[in-house]
Amino acid sequence: MEPGDVLRSGHEVLVTIVESAGAVVIFVGAVWAALRFVWAGLRGRDAVGFTVIRLSLGRFLTLGLEFQLAADILRTAFAPTLAQIGQLAAIAAIRTALNFVLRWEVEQEQRQVGQSGGGG
Repeated sequence: MEPGDVLRSGHEVLVTIVESAGAVVIFVGAVWAALRFVWAGLRGRDAVGFTVIRLSLGRFLTLGLEFQLAADILRTAFAPTLAQIGQLAAIAAIRTALNFVLRWEVEQEQRQVGQSGGGG
């Protein structure tokens, strides 16, 4: 096996690990939010309680998307073609926009929760 092949294999393993970490973060966040949602529903919580759950899920989604973007950057870091760079730019733009919207929503929800004096 040549050194380039070893580097490529190691590179693909790193990409897979980072990509998997992002997927795990999103999955754990979704399960956590779903469980909290059911628990809050059984306890008859008000809208503020559900907003806190939504904020938590938003944080998980934002973190998971950051991992996914990191994996995309790693994927194109090893001898990228012009097409791969274009794909990365498009993916990065979409994920950055998603992150921006998620963060904005989280901040808005946090302000609402703060004004209502609610908690988790």
